[in-house]
Amino acid sequence: MYRATTHNIEVIVTPRFVDERSSPANGEYFWAYTIEIVNRGAETVQLKSRHWRITDALGRVQEVRGAGVVGEQPVLGPGESFEYTSGVPLQTSSGFMTGTYGMVTDDGARFDIEIPTFSLDSPSAERTIN
Repeated sequence: MYRATTHNIEVIVTPRFVDERSSPANGEYFWAYTIEIVNRGAETVQLKSRHWRITDALGRVQEVRGAGVVGEQPVLGPGESFEYTSGVPLQTSSGFMTGTYGMVTDDGARFDIEIPTFSLDSPSAERTIN
């Protein structure tokens, strides 16, 4: 589990390798990640956009930008949370993701919150030390 708090908004990420959607023999690896966003502040906020940087084990970077998450732009009042699960494929057995969510308050103030950097590790990425 990975956590980051920015502007009283906490982002909690739990990644997991999805064996049944992966084919290491074909260079296909897939992870699911569950994200919980918790408003620990006193203002209502809305998640408007996302920006991801996805890096594989060879250092190749994909950038993904878009509106909302999983087709939604959730509004979070004080103490409220929103959770969703998404996924990411890579051509290598490990990598990592990091990013930001673009938020807006009821009065129109815009700010970014940090998505903590999290590791994508498949069982085949594990190494034995002799």
